[in-house]
Amino acid sequence: MVNAFIAIVCGYLLGSIPSAYIAAQLKRKVDIRHVGSKNMGAVNVFYEVGYGAAGLVLLADIGKGIGAILLARWLGVSLLFQLITGLAAVTGHMLPVFLKFRGGKGGATTMGVLLCLMPRAIPFFLAIAAIALLTTRNISFCYSVAFICLPFVAWLIYHSIPMIIFSMVLP
Repeated sequence: MVNAFIAIVCGYLLGSIPSAYIAAQLKRKVDIRHVGSKNMGAVNVFYEVGYGAAGLVLLADIGKGIGAILLARWLGVSLLFQLITGLAAVTGHMLPVFLKFRGGKGGATTMGVLLCLMPRAIPFFLAIAAIALLTTRNISFCYSVAFICLPFVAWLIYHSIPMIIFSMVLP
């Protein structure tokens, strides 16, 4: 139980690392929370700082989700607590303790969590998101459509009640 608590707290703290804020400060000396869409994510960094910094932010945010799950696995916690640790990492990205609980939407961190916990669902998730993006050109909408479909994909591939519930709670 102690390991589960450690995993959840570390997942939250890892998710709280403000990669978009750090990249914008280092590259252009701007507070990404006050420019563009005011969102702390890779898309806002792309528009306000540049594609190189945005790529690094995207990789860092995905890495936060992967790192949280790998840490939970390394600590030997059960699947339930791995799922909770993943939620904690996404929550940390959205409500980072280091920036007064004002963060991003959590899309890339969620992708990192899904890469570890539901890897066979990723191709379906990305295909649905790509179709929505090509149709609408709206990144937030494409994530939303893909997340709506995720519980069905989890049901079809994993047949696991915890995974289905997780895929409904995660978005």
